[in-house]
Amino acid sequence: MHSSTALRIAVVFGFLAVAIGAFGAHRLKGTLEANGTLEVWKTGSLYHLIHAVVLLVVAQRTVVPRAVVWMFAVGILVFSGSLYVLAITNLKWLGAITPLGGLALLVGWLSLWRAR
Repeated sequence: MHSSTALRIAVVFGFLAVAIGAFGAHRLKGTLEANGTLEVWKTGSLYHLIHAVVLLVVAQRTVVPRAVVWMFAVGILVFSGSLYVLAITNLKWLGAITPLGGLALLVGWLSLWRAR
């Protein structure tokens, strides 16, 4: 993968991590507290932001490992995305999807180790 593509992906995920985190903390706080899912939102935001930063670091490599970028991207979308939707809707069955995103994040980390 070209480093400029990886950088764009990292920037988009980083921007969204900050925007979604702030949106939850300010605009959705009442809903999240009423649902009892504020911590769920915070967990999604934390993992989202951490992996966006890792994507930024990976994008700085001379050779950007495609599998790492895509696994982290899928992991963020599925792990954090399912937690965001669960927190807003309080649909607990969405928690069954979250581990698939966690698995993608783990595969991303293992892919990064292999790409040293």
